[in-house]
Amino acid sequence: MQTELSKKLGVEHALFGFTPFPAVAAAISRAGGFGVLGAVRYTAPDDLKRDLDWIEAHVDGMPYGLDVVMPAKKVEGVTEADVEAMIPEGHRQYVKDTLAKYGVPELAEGEASGWRITGWMEQVARNQLDVAFDYPIKLLANALGSPPADVIQRAHDQNVLVAALAGSARHARKHAEAGIDIVVAQGYEAGGHTGDIASMVLTPEVVEAVDPLPVLAAGGVGSGQQMAAALTLGAQGVWLGSIWLTVTEADMHSRALTRKLLAAGSGDTVRSRALTGKPARQLRTEWTDAWDDPNGPGTLPMPLQGLLVADAVSRIQRHEVEPLLGTPVGQIVGRMNSERSVQEVVDDLTRDFEKAVDRLNRIAGRSPE
Repeated sequence: MQTELSKKLGVEHALFGFTPFPAVAAAISRAGGFGVLGAVRYTAPDDLKRDLDWIEAHVDGMPYGLDVVMPAKKVEGVTEADVEAMIPEGHRQYVKDTLAKYGVPELAEGEASGWRITGWMEQVARNQLDVAFDYPIKLLANALGSPPADVIQRAHDQNVLVAALAGSARHARKHAEAGIDIVVAQGYEAGGHTGDIASMVLTPEVVEAVDPLPVLAAGGVGSGQQMAAALTLGAQGVWLGSIWLTVTEADMHSRALTRKLLAAGSGDTVRSRALTGKPARQLRTEWTDAWDDPNGPGTLPMPLQGLLVADAVSRIQRHEVEPLLGTPVGQIVGRMNSERSVQEVVDDLTRDFEKAVDRLNRIAGRSPE
């Protein structure tokens, strides 16, 4: 599964795997794809350095990249404490009442809550980049529009390609105008923050809008047949995220969550603002139902919602309160019905890709090579 882009990056398959787990990112690259480590949870630069050191030691010299969440426009003088102060007391009480309803225990004394959604703050992302550019990353992806111009220039000065996610052709054109190198066309089916346009419609629109820039298709891709369809629509590769959540290398810290993912069907996700304040596809749970309830207070805009629920989500995950337990994941979750290694996933994807291409060749009256 080679394209002009995969050849440029020196990978066997035009298969880009986004993951928050260093072991998964390294395994994707070793398997012939391109692993991309999600950095948003690394609020401490030393933690990111530790995990990039680990990837360097386990990637066998293969290329990999980093994904950050960085606003294109700078907001001066705003601290996390300033943002916290904007959260209404009524919303804080709603969180307390919902947790009490399900008997969610507090964290142990002295136990820090998990990831707080602060990666949206520009300085956090810049600190991440100060670490990352000391490593031989080959790609910098941004999930929140185009990065600032100076970041794009800094990446290009170090021969690092820059990618940005887009949910519409209009967004993709803005990325092209900003000077990015790769557009990730993320369809409605995708996990996490996503727009309103489905991948089958979005991918060719974006390809046409930014030609000749390479486009990666994301959202609803979890089989070799779907990868072949993406390339047929004009993409130069695929961007996969959800499919890695149930691989054996993923450090989910929750068997209960893994069981829920393996049991879920493609209709068991919801596009909700419950996690961050922006529409994000995730498992539908009684937690998302509570925030989507018209009788509730409603969600707050990003980043207020993320800061509001960060401690609550940590408690739910720590104590594995199953009715409330969820995670961002795409509609492809319906295909995630067994635990496999990254290598097994890549082998299945590429084998089925070859079968799909052979099928198209037969339909077109050409014998497969």
